[in-house]
Amino acid sequence: MPKMKTNRGAAKRFRRTGSGGLKRAQSFRRHILTKKSTKRKRHLRDDAVVAPCDMKMINRLLPYV
Repeated sequence: MPKMKTNRGAAKRFRRTGSGGLKRAQSFRRHILTKKSTKRKRHLRDDAVVAPCDMKMINRLLPYV
């Protein structure tokens, strides 16, 4: 069989962790930041882990990552 294609949009958004999970960036950090508290914006800087229920779909988009 031919090689599967990686979804390039997904490849730019997710990174594999050491234990095999996936890291993703937080949303709500792009614009309209004045009304958000400093604490809220600070916590949004950290990466989040992809939920287990979404892993199957994302693994299909990233077959070799």
